[in-house]
Amino acid sequence: MSPPSTLHLIATVLFALALVHTFSTKFFERLAHRHPRHAGLWHLLGEVEVVFGFWAMVLVVVMFALQGKAEATAYLDGRNYTEPLFVFAIMVVAGTRPILQLAATSVIRLAQWLPMAAAPAQVFLLLALVPLLGSFITEPAAMTLAALMLRDLVFSQAVSTRLKYVVLGTLFVNVSIGGTLTPFAAPPVLMVAGVWGWDLAFMVAHFGWKSAVAVVVNALAVVWLFRHDLRGVQAARPGTEAPVPASVVGVHLLFLAGVVTFAHHPPVFLGLFLFFLGFTAAYQRHQSPLILREALLVAFFLAGLVVLGGLQAWWLSPLLLGMDSTTVFFGATALTAITDNAALTYLGSLVPGLPEDFKIALVAGAVTGGGLTVIANAPNPAGAAILRGSFEDQTIHPGGLLLAALPPTAVAVLAFQLL
Repeated sequence: MSPPSTLHLIATVLFALALVHTFSTKFFERLAHRHPRHAGLWHLLGEVEVVFGFWAMVLVVVMFALQGKAEATAYLDGRNYTEPLFVFAIMVVAGTRPILQLAATSVIRLAQWLPMAAAPAQVFLLLALVPLLGSFITEPAAMTLAALMLRDLVFSQAVSTRLKYVVLGTLFVNVSIGGTLTPFAAPPVLMVAGVWGWDLAFMVAHFGWKSAVAVVVNALAVVWLFRHDLRGVQAARPGTEAPVPASVVGVHLLFLAGVVTFAHHPPVFLGLFLFFLGFTAAYQRHQSPLILREALLVAFFLAGLVVLGGLQAWWLSPLLLGMDSTTVFFGATALTAITDNAALTYLGSLVPGLPEDFKIALVAGAVTGGGLTVIANAPNPAGAAILRGSFEDQTIHPGGLLLAALPPTAVAVLAFQLL
């Protein structure tokens, strides 16, 4: 393999700086308080969703300086931005009042059938059922729904910071593994399913049922271990807002289904999204403010990751391919924490002739580690953007998230390795 170019080395250094930056957002928030004259800049750099976009901009400036306009723009044009665009559209559609009202009503009714108090039952469903539902409505949509509902049910109430981190870590892990019942919902599975010929039956047999077991165990563990804390949580009740007409809910569901169906075709789903914006404007009395800001920040984060990640294959690929199937599972789990899990599986899809057990181990490891950090799985920034306002200084501390995500990640490891 040829040695890396100067640009590759610079890109890797910038990628490392971006990783350090994600663990240093509290530092920038402190700078904003100490130096109010430039508080806007420090607050901006303290937004975790801005980190990778900022360092991607630095990389682009370096590329223009080293290679010129033609090569720099050719690189940018050659990157695939479908995922950031899709996450933006699905977040906005899934986070609307009609969809949330339908989801909340369903959770409240289902919780009444569970043999536990209302609040723990609702938390259980949001940590188990909704992540598994992500296998059908896609992981970003499931993350958006669960995060918005948990924000009102748990994070906005007087609960401990420890419980907030545990719920957040469990949500991230469960969404990452819960999308593996189908071949089209989880980003790391999407990258390889077509190339490797994995269909619905294959996913259920090798991933889905194991993921379902781990998701349910993780959700039950949270409601059991924090049963005393959850006693003080007020269960969600049917909203006092006027119910949204069934016809409007139906139209929203059709738009949601359309965006999901054409998730790989940006001209189609973005066209549907523009029609959706027109519909919400026409029936504004049935809407809450759209979460455009949060969705744009998440899309910016993912687009920055696409730009920076495109020049990391020179060290990631040989590192992965030098492992056997067992080692690659744990290696992918660990590497996912510092790079998007879809990038790992995408690199694997480029290598011909991989044995089947290696492929399965690579994808299993990638989804297992998807909750360890905000950047580990594409839907994580969506959940972080919605929930971080409930934490001190409106910041999710990476160390706190990592520690909280380790136990549910260990359950996922046991499920994939022993079942």
